[in-house]
Amino acid sequence: MAQVILKHIASGDKTAVQKCIDTYGGLVWSLALRMLSNSDEAEDAVQEIFIDVWKNAGRFDETQASETTFIAMIARRRLIDRIRKQNRQPGIDSFEDVSAEHPENTSFNIQTSIEAKEAAQAMKNLRPEQRQILHLSIVQGFSHQEISSALDIPLGTVKTHARRGLIKIREVLGLENSEDTKEATV
Repeated sequence: MAQVILKHIASGDKTAVQKCIDTYGGLVWSLALRMLSNSDEAEDAVQEIFIDVWKNAGRFDETQASETTFIAMIARRRLIDRIRKQNRQPGIDSFEDVSAEHPENTSFNIQTSIEAKEAAQAMKNLRPEQRQILHLSIVQGFSHQEISSALDIPLGTVKTHARRGLIKIREVLGLENSEDTKEATV
């Protein structure tokens, strides 16, 4: 009986979808809870997984794997995709919070602390998009490509905002290079 549920789903049998959820819901739920951070995330993921099962039921080949294995593979792939997406999302730490943290070692350089606070203050003078991109790059360690993907904006725009933001910070800190400043303001 368990080996025919996906065939029934693929043929359009609406009752088979509920039978699939009843039969494999525990398996999918336990995988989701084990791999994700909280039950709300797991609940959302389980819904997405069963939608994928419904969409891909026609691809099931009983000579390749059992239904249980097929569904578990779909669940695992969807959960891994979800985890990867979460890991690509920018963090929410503010630049000021990070720059205010002091290292635990005793050789902390006071001059570095003063410069970091000045830089954090200078960041407040930037346009919001410049501030966000520089925060992601400097504080979070994102590459320009990762920022482009995370914020869904063109790579060239990310680079332009980063460059103009750095030039503005240099100006505010009195470190401007006249060639760079002229070029950026044109």
